[in-house]
Amino acid sequence: MIPQETIRRKRDGEELPAAEIGAFIEAMTAGSVSEGQIAAFAMATFFRGMTRDEVIALTLAMRDSGDVLSWADVGKPISDKHSTGGVGDNVSLMLAPIAAACGLAVPMISGRGLGHTGGTLDKLGAIPGYDVMPSEAMFRRAVNEVGCAIIGQTGDLAPADKRLYAVRDVTATVEAIPLITASILSKKLAAGLQHLVLDVKFGNGAFMQGVEDAEALAKSLVEVANGAGLGTTALLTDMNEPLADAAGNALEVLHCLDVLSGNKAGTRSETVTLAFASEMLLQAGIVPSLEEGASMARGAITSGRALETFGRMVHALGGPADFVERPRHHLAAAPVTVAVAALATGYLAGCDTRLVGMAVVELGGGRRQVSDEIDPRVGLDRLLPLGTYVQKGEPIAVVHGADQALAEHIAGYVAGLYTISDVPPETRPVVLKRIG
Repeated sequence: MIPQETIRRKRDGEELPAAEIGAFIEAMTAGSVSEGQIAAFAMATFFRGMTRDEVIALTLAMRDSGDVLSWADVGKPISDKHSTGGVGDNVSLMLAPIAAACGLAVPMISGRGLGHTGGTLDKLGAIPGYDVMPSEAMFRRAVNEVGCAIIGQTGDLAPADKRLYAVRDVTATVEAIPLITASILSKKLAAGLQHLVLDVKFGNGAFMQGVEDAEALAKSLVEVANGAGLGTTALLTDMNEPLADAAGNALEVLHCLDVLSGNKAGTRSETVTLAFASEMLLQAGIVPSLEEGASMARGAITSGRALETFGRMVHALGGPADFVERPRHHLAAAPVTVAVAALATGYLAGCDTRLVGMAVVELGGGRRQVSDEIDPRVGLDRLLPLGTYVQKGEPIAVVHGADQALAEHIAGYVAGLYTISDVPPETRPVVLKRIG
């Protein structure tokens, strides 16, 4: 395989055979393909695209670039979920223990925050002692004994993806749907899954803002995953406002515990969580319908089994044994809180969700560059949902900050991100469409 010939053929719009794609990825993993050649391949793919068969070949080659886990000893359906990212999106924290309490095994490999979106690992990192990068033995023990474990990607799972993504990130090719598809699915296939659900978000807080773009990505992911032998469905979900009423690492963990305690029934975040739990249970054959899946998942919350499972997962991965009983004792709290005051009287009709996420980054709750340290204490909570009628000066959120001046600045900034109208906004379903 001569790398420049593969690049030329893709540049000219030819369909690459699976063996040639595999050889290119193998050479890339071994270091015999240069950064410039990887960048050229990514750009050619960005402009020329790939067929379904090409993307399947790329995904499988990236999966096979490192270890592929096996869960044959678990004796339960192996399921997982992936989100394309949003603001206040902590569904994974609730979903994994709910699914485990219903009889699934969920070895969930998650990521850190990217841009304005929060990362599942950063949220769990707010819990003292929780090891987001455990040994494989600890990971397996947690999945076997608890039913779920949420950890980070090890260097041995799909290492080709790490190298390709690093180049995409600095060459304006992140948005290429074939490369997004292969990046997401190669890691999920390497994790040894049998079933997968995908949360593909659209709206002003999502990477794919348009519904059409989000649907195109969802279809690509579902087609390629199923073509690679991984049973997958996707839901398109709305990210035109923060999903939870909190955005920030420790604050979202507290929100998770509220959901699992049954204190957030009927909210957008609970609705999305139950929708994905239903999909997972239906895929695994545990229930015959989505309606029965939702009922079973809701029962895991009301019985307390899901909350107990979350606590056991935290302890199995190094966190406090009494975390769910005393979360505020273990989670660090920001020293400063400042209310975000409504700028007018009327209905909250819209918000710039992406900039709400960037406000959390500005507080120190996200990264501007990879080396940045995150302050788990900071963020926003008590975010009122769109459609709420407010009086001028009434709190629509609360800023948690490490510094008084910065917290006051962010409070004023966030207030300006909300549109207030004399008429209520049109209601939108949080789950727009199912793609299977």
